Amino acid sequence: DIDEEDVMRFDHAGRTFAIYRSPDDEYFATDGLCTHEKVHLADGLVMDDIIECPKHNGRFNYKTGQAKGAPVCVNLRTYPVKVEAGKVMIDIG
Repeated sequence: DIDEEDVMRFDHAGRTFAIYRSPDDEYFATDGLCTHEKVHLADGLVMDDIIECPKHNGRFNYKTGQAKGAPVCVNLRTYPVKVEAGKVMIDIG
C-alpha cells in the first residue's frame, strides 16, 4: 500500500524502481536511483508531482521523469503503470 503523495521502493531482477501515488490517486513509476549519485529515491520527499532526492535535494517530476532542480540534470526513466485487481503493475520491458 502506498499513501497519497508517497513513494515506495521496488527491486526486481537486479534493478531498483520507485513507485509513486499522486494526490489524484494515480500511480507512476521511475528508476529508483537518483541520476546524480545513485541514491535511493524512495527515501526522498514527495511533494505534488515532485520527488526530492534525500542526499543533495535534486528534484524530478515523477510523472515525466524530467530533472527539475540542481544538482540533477539527467532525467529519470519512467515506466507505464496500470492497476489490476488492486495490484500495481509496472511495464519494465
